[in-house]
Amino acid sequence: MEGIWSLLRRGPLTNTAFVDAGHLTRALRRGLRRIQYRPDLINDCLTETGLAPAVRHPTPSRKAQ
Repeated sequence: MEGIWSLLRRGPLTNTAFVDAGHLTRALRRGLRRIQYRPDLINDCLTETGLAPAVRHPTPSRKAQ
């Protein structure tokens, strides 16, 4: 959790004066969405905690019939 929060603080929340709670919510969601599409960042945060990153197994492809 701390690693993700650190990424958000250094990214979309940097030097931002939020005008209301909705503005903050949108910025947080946008930042979390960006992190979601970067599994390497999530794995790095997990590694810092001592947990093993998730291993993605390739999905088997269908054979042509």
